[in-house]
Amino acid sequence: MIRITDTIAIEESELQEEFVRASGPGGQNVNKVATAVQLRFDVTNSPSLPEDVRCRLIRLAGSRLTEEGVLIINARRFRSQDRNRQDAIERLVELIQRAAEKPKVRRATRPSRASKARRLESKRRRSEAKRLRRSIPPSKD
Repeated sequence: MIRITDTIAIEESELQEEFVRASGPGGQNVNKVATAVQLRFDVTNSPSLPEDVRCRLIRLAGSRLTEEGVLIINARRFRSQDRNRQDAIERLVELIQRAAEKPKVRRATRPSRASKARRLESKRRRSEAKRLRRSIPPSKD
């Protein structure tokens, strides 16, 4: 059981891990040992996620989500399989925690009469300063 928040927890049976060979550092080991982890989590069919969290997670996942609704996280930062596995799970937990946060409701507001007056007064002062910098055209006397 992987605890995400106080109310959300995911069964480890919902996660599928596939170990593949990673590029990068590791010497001869990199050609022999499959240390990179490809973690798969079926977002659309998961019974652990509330509907609102599922919708936000789908939006947050972006290109990491397949057409079938499976979230794929690739972890190959470390040289050991275990560390990459932990990294993938941590990244999944972090993503679901971000999706679990309810977005703040935006309330439309209008500027006060005093703030409008201050804005217009500062525009008048700025305009006057620029007008005074202009060159005076020669008189036609």
